[in-house]
Amino acid sequence: MFERFTKGSTLESAKKTAINLLSEKGEANARSIASKLINQFKLLDKADQLKFFEFLAKQFSPAPAAVLDAAKRYSEIQDDDSLIKLCKVVEPARQELLRRINRAPDGTQTIVRMRERLLDQAKTKAGLMAVDADMQHLLSSWFNPGFLELHEITWSSPALLLEKIIQHESVHAIDGWDDLRRRLQPDRRCFAFFHPQLPGEPLIFVEVALVSAISKEVGPLLDKKSAALEAKKFKAAIFYSISNCQPGLRGVSLGNFLIKRVAEKILQDIPTVKTFCTLSPVPGFNRWLDSLQNSQALDQIADKIGKAASSLELLKPSGQTWRARLDNGWTPANAAGEEKAALLRLCFVYLTQCVHHPSGDSVAKFHLANGAKLHGINWAADLSKKGISQSSAIMVNYLYELDAVEDNHGKFIQKEVVYTKSLARLE
Repeated sequence: MFERFTKGSTLESAKKTAINLLSEKGEANARSIASKLINQFKLLDKADQLKFFEFLAKQFSPAPAAVLDAAKRYSEIQDDDSLIKLCKVVEPARQELLRRINRAPDGTQTIVRMRERLLDQAKTKAGLMAVDADMQHLLSSWFNPGFLELHEITWSSPALLLEKIIQHESVHAIDGWDDLRRRLQPDRRCFAFFHPQLPGEPLIFVEVALVSAISKEVGPLLDKKSAALEAKKFKAAIFYSISNCQPGLRGVSLGNFLIKRVAEKILQDIPTVKTFCTLSPVPGFNRWLDSLQNSQALDQIADKIGKAASSLELLKPSGQTWRARLDNGWTPANAAGEEKAALLRLCFVYLTQCVHHPSGDSVAKFHLANGAKLHGINWAADLSKKGISQSSAIMVNYLYELDAVEDNHGKFIQKEVVYTKSLARLE
């Protein structure tokens, strides 16, 4: 009983503190109140955090009548004063509340953590989208690339930071300290973005392999027993892993700026490197293949995939689904030649014809929208269990030609995918 009372009283206290913070006029006192609210929020359990978010959604949203009046006035007059008034009325009061929290010690980190909790809650609770939109809007401003610091992670970096790199690696898991050490040798680089308000906390990091030619399989890049390549042979930089460390910053653009900043730094520091390319997974490919097992779904996109439709039939011997074949131990080593050709053709279709669809591959969307060119589709490139399960072991090269990035980005916005001529054989 006492525990329930304490939790409830903490929630009510947090609500009252939020109201007091928004009404406070003095800067010094506001910081003190914001610190109090931060501490109160940290004491809330998940259920009460949800109630607090619901309180923010209800208590601090714009007044509909005031918005309508301001909108009508601007529609009639269309001058600067009416526009400014409309903008002020439309902006939710909780944005100012969040700004005041941000001014307190640990305020920025708290809001990032609050949004992480909010995103988790919003999966099962409606009515929180506007609160999330406010948080994302403010975080996008506060984490503008102009405020971020690019640092290289080396074996000499603090142990706590290195542990975080191991923890947050989301593409190719790091198998202990020996594995990490190999990834930080002279022919391997790791760069991360940091924010001044989150010291020692990487926001996002990218791992790069310096090699003599574009890599078509990930195994050699991840081999922790491999010998380091001599510096004079560095010709290409392969971005083989990019990982976000802060779930609360989901939707805040960081990765696209990181890749470009790292490419510029490598170009400046290592003049022999002229090629910048990724070796990327295709995490949505097998899921897409599974959706095509439904004949109705296949018919709906048949006009897009053309002769690739017949390729799908090669993947269903005896009526067995592709997922079932994967579960029964399929590997590239036991694939027939026609099966290999069918999978490569379907992957090409998936990346070029379906990438703009909501269910299109997330990694492809990221790189193509970032101005990269689809350069290579590589067979048996990731033989790990994860690689086979996600993409039938296929990996993709996205080429970053720095002088063509803006043009490629523009074409992607117009729903055109730029790809290397050699891939036309897969059409």
